[in-house]
Amino acid sequence: MKDSTGLSLAAKLPSPPNATHKSTFTGVRPRHIVLTSHPNRFGSQAAFPIRWGQADPIERGPIIATVTDPAHRNVIGTHSGSYAVYRALAVASGVLQPGHRPDLTNTSPTVPIGPYRSWADPDKIVSFDPFGALVSEVYKPLLKKNYDIRPTIAITKAHIQIPELQSAISQGRIQEDGVIVKPGGDLVVNKAAIEPVWHLPGVAARLGVDEGELRYALFEQTGGMFPELITRPDIKVFLPPIGGITVYILGDVAAITDPLRPLTVRVHDECNGSDVFGSDICTCRPYLVHGVEACVETAQASGAGIIVYFRKEGRALGEVTKFLVYNARKRQQGGDRADAYFNRTECVAGAQDMRFQELMPDVLHWLGITQIDRFISMSDMKYNAIVNSGIEIIERVPIPEDLIPADAKVEIEAKKAAGYYTERQTLNPDGLAQVKGRDLTD
Repeated sequence: MKDSTGLSLAAKLPSPPNATHKSTFTGVRPRHIVLTSHPNRFGSQAAFPIRWGQADPIERGPIIATVTDPAHRNVIGTHSGSYAVYRALAVASGVLQPGHRPDLTNTSPTVPIGPYRSWADPDKIVSFDPFGALVSEVYKPLLKKNYDIRPTIAITKAHIQIPELQSAISQGRIQEDGVIVKPGGDLVVNKAAIEPVWHLPGVAARLGVDEGELRYALFEQTGGMFPELITRPDIKVFLPPIGGITVYILGDVAAITDPLRPLTVRVHDECNGSDVFGSDICTCRPYLVHGVEACVETAQASGAGIIVYFRKEGRALGEVTKFLVYNARKRQQGGDRADAYFNRTECVAGAQDMRFQELMPDVLHWLGITQIDRFISMSDMKYNAIVNSGIEIIERVPIPEDLIPADAKVEIEAKKAAGYYTERQTLNPDGLAQVKGRDLTD
């Protein structure tokens, strides 16, 4: 593979140190345990230093998070960190051999994405590895030398079906064109799954905090799970144990980076209760479906539509916290009122929101986006993060009034009064106090 300059991405590889070192694990049980809180016997330098922001992935260095060979590790954490405990259960029960290496035959992306100029800008992408889908190609020589390098991005093709879109088809808003919308309503999409890979200096700079303070907070708030955050300041990359991102692309992938072709984007944060089960206390599913419909319309107009789905349940406060807030809102004096919507969240969680949208635009830069023609979102935080990252937004699209569930009026009016985008007049404090949801007896 070659980049835009014609340079080979499989350039001459550096000679890896300790290439003949054997894994510390054999069979099911390790011979011994190497504590990451202590300097290891291989020195303080990682096998392959990571030079974040280099255009050539070889010069940048591979992301090696293997747990079977400490001599090769050059990051903190493990791949698929949010599933690490399940892997541990599988190893402990004998279902999974601890030294298993994935066979990457035929796993390459179904469509090419990048590389783009933004991939080589250390300020544009700090929360995942832009080369994560190309591991089996660009690091093939290292894989042959038994380095355990794993993809952190996978790209595939699929058909998806959303029941609400059937009415859009029957009403003529969407056409079954046989390419983007198949007969019967199946949508043809390319989709990418992305695991988090944090460049700690970049994340700290993005959030405006000191890297040392960030490392200490990560160490402390995970119960000391990753001592290397404190003991290995030379290791700058961390794979956090959090959920990742899924990107759904409708239409021609080439249209994403073509300024002469329209692009519609919906950035959506996970809401299991609404997205999957249709809970009516919020606007998440109807707004997501509206975003999908808008993406289909744009794709059928020779453009592209993108749905970006983040695993940040309950504004990254968690689903338990979210349900506690629901109870507190509906049991408070005066009932579930729009004027107290954010207060109850802060009382329970200590903060109104912990999604940190400052990191969100990374995925848009990975896709090579420089302009969004239609942004299907009312969120001021998402809009500001995207625009401040250098991407232009032409039009903002609020959720249509007829798609707002009755019990979600509390949420939407509170958000509009707090600064979310709307084409309608916002309510004053007295008006907000009159907007109420159901109580727990209904």
